[in-house]
Formats: sequence, C-alpha cells, structure tokens
Amino acid sequence: MHKIISHISILLMGVFLLTGCVEKKTPKVNLPMVAKDDSLQQVISQRDDQINDMIATMNEIQEGFNEISEAENRVNIIQDDERADKAEQIKEDIKFIADRMEQNRELIKKLQGQLRDSDFKSAELKKVIANMLRQLDEKDQQLQQLRAELDAKDIHIAELDQTISNLNDNVNDLQTESAEKTQTINNQETQLNTAWYVFGTKSELKEQRILYGGKVLQQNFNRNYFTKIDIRVTKEIKLYSKAAKLLTSHPAGSYELKQDNNKMYVLTITNPQIFWSTSKYLVVLVK
Repeated sequence: MHKIISHISILLMGVFLLTGCVEKKTPKVNLPMVAKDDSLQQVISQRDDQINDMIATMNEIQEGFNEISEAENRVNIIQDDERADKAEQIKEDIKFIADRMEQNRELIKKLQGQLRDSDFKSAELKKVIANMLRQLDEKDQQLQQLRAELDAKDIHIAELDQTISNLNDNVNDLQTESAEKTQTINNQETQLNTAWYVFGTKSELKEQRILYGGKVLQQNFNRNYFTKIDIRVTKEIKLYSKAAKLLTSHPAGSYELKQDNNKMYVLTITNPQIFWSTSKYLVVLVK
C-alpha cells in the first residue's frame, strides 16, 4: 500500500509539474496575456492544493493501517503466550483498533470526496481507494477470527463483540458491496454455529411429529420442541436414560455415546464441525 501511495503521489505531482510548464511558455507580456497568466496561475495553485490535500489524506490512512497492524501484533503476542490475565491490555488494544479503523473509514470518505471534487479523473487513484476499502474489509474479518480465537481460550471481551458490531454497522457508509459481504459472513456464521437437538421416547417424538411413519423429521414436526444451541459451546448432552439411539445421521468418529457412573447415557460431540455437517437437527430416541 505504501508503494502504491508513493506512486500516486508522484503521478499527481507529475500532473502539477506538467501544468506548471504551460506557464513558462508565455511569449510576451501584455495586458491580455497577464490576465491569462493570472488565471492559469490560479488554476495551478488550486491543483497544487488539491494534490497536497489528497497526498496528506493518503498518508494519514497509511499511518492508520500501520498503527492497526502494530496493535494486532500486540494482541497476537498475548495470545501466543496464552496470558488470560492480560485481558485489560487486549481490551485497550481492541478499542484502539476499532477507533483507528473508524478514523480510516472517515478519511477514505474524505479522500473519495476530494477526488470527486477535484479536476483529476485518475483511474489509478480509484484503484488505490478500492484497495483501501478491501483492507478495511479484511480487518473486519480478522477481528471476527480474533473473537473466535479468544473465546476458544476463555478470554471473552465484551468490547470486541461491540467493536465487531459497530464495524459491521458502519461498512454500509463506505461500500455497498463490502456491506453485503459482511452481512453474508454474519449470516453464515450464525447458521454454521446454530443447531437444535431433542431427545425423547418414541411416543413423545411421535406426538410432536418428529417421528412419523417410522421416519424422522419428515414434515410439519414441532420445531419449538427442540433446544437451540451454539455448537461452539454445547459439546455434551446428557440424555438421562439407560438406553439411547441417534435417529438422525451424524458422521462416525465425530461423537461418543457412553454411559456415566449412573449408567445414564451422555452424548459427547468430539468434533462439532463434522458432527453437525450432515444435519443441524439432532434427534435421540431414549427409553
């Protein structure tokens, strides 16, 4: 990104210098030409200001991305050390990342406005802005990944959830396509991590039409009878029965069905992603 911005800066300054060369070609000094020169100088000065403003904005944006990367590195170091007691430091870094990303969003908006209001119609500069937007989108996704990693280590930062929520809400202000991608990711995450289970006797399952005509989950079954879970959290289901059988299909090796000390069956999901890959509904027949 830094090289691209430097390239654009040189490009913009080249336009300025080229325009400046026109001024040197003035052959004679007379009243009409003086007026023309004054007008040309005004145009050159205006373009000079536009160039400087855009370069300054791009430098601010680049500096923002650098600071975000540094904060992310600090969080990653804490994760590698598995220092759960550093939650406050993580919280501060997360807040800093959120604030800096918001500033970059506003700066990109500003840069878009500067380009729109300027005399330049640079396709290269538009590519730079598009790349900046992609970087912000990638940072949003990295924060979601960070949340999952922290949750896995029992380091839950409420501020991170709020940060991600705010980031997703603000994406609409920058780029519709980016907002749609973010929404798709959120929807997919919710769907991927949500499942439902139920266990009951044959008569209970039939009464709720969960078991009908010897088949399971055919049609019009009572979905409200199921318990909704987050598959990242719920990995063990106590069945409170000395006899249990899974009626829905789930890959072998992704779960264990064993009896506890009281001879009651307990379903342990050893690999949630694989277990729930064939069906997000679990039906267990007990006696």
